[in-house]
Formats: sequence, structure tokens, C-alpha cells
Amino acid sequence: MTIYHVDSQAIIPDGMRRIADAYQSSPAVSVPGAGLIFVSGQVGGDEAGQPIADPEAQFVAAIKNLRDILEAAGGKLADVVEITTYFTSMADLPVFAKVKERFFTTTPYPAWTGIGVNELALPGLRVEIKATASLKNPAGTQP
Repeated sequence: MTIYHVDSQAIIPDGMRRIADAYQSSPAVSVPGAGLIFVSGQVGGDEAGQPIADPEAQFVAAIKNLRDILEAAGGKLADVVEITTYFTSMADLPVFAKVKERFFTTTPYPAWTGIGVNELALPGLRVEIKATASLKNPAGTQP
């Protein structure tokens, strides 16, 4: 679903409506004139919204959420120009890097910053991924 505003548009894939409404936030916001998509932090949860216990599976789910949002905006992971990852343990960085390699396969690779934090929104979350993508014609815009 795309919600229009004068200078920006909310990108809310159907499966993310409940969380968007509960927290009064958008999974992503498109700025059509600039061709930019700003994606809120994505995490890896199960169907019930609880953190996935296995670190690798949690990282895969978080990246898939990012991918789903970009696809709803008319983009793909190759359009990502920057990611910031927040880790509750920097020891997870090598595992995350291996997972990231499976999804981000085209150059130029996005600029990447990894930050260690004490905690995230839910106990058990190990990573949160925030991203910016550059799309020539984001969904809902005129070419």
C-alpha cells in the first residue's frame, strides 16, 4: 500500500500494516522527487512477531523484510546505497556479513556501518537494519 503526501509517500507492505499502525510509523518513506527510499529498521521475527532464536535465520528474515519493502516500492536490494546495522553483540558481525553476501551480490555494494548497541526493541533481537535506496521511478511516481 502506498499513502501519498505532498513530498513523500509511505511504503507499507500488507504484512507490515499491524506494526505500522501500532507504532504510528512507516516501514519506509519514498521521496519521489529525489528517487530515494528511506527504510526504517528491520528485524527478523517469526509469524507471531517474536525474534527468531537462530542468529543466521534472524539475519536472513531481517534482510528479507528489507527486500519486501523495496519490492513494494518498485525496487530491489541492488538499489540499496547505504545500510546501517545495529548489533546487540558485535560477535554476530561475521555471521551477518556472510548472510549479507548472499543477498547483496551486485556492485557497487552499499555503504555499510555496523554499530554495537545495548538492546533493541524486543529481547532476543540481535540485529536491526536501516537502509536508504535510490530508485529511478519509485512506485506511485510518474516516470
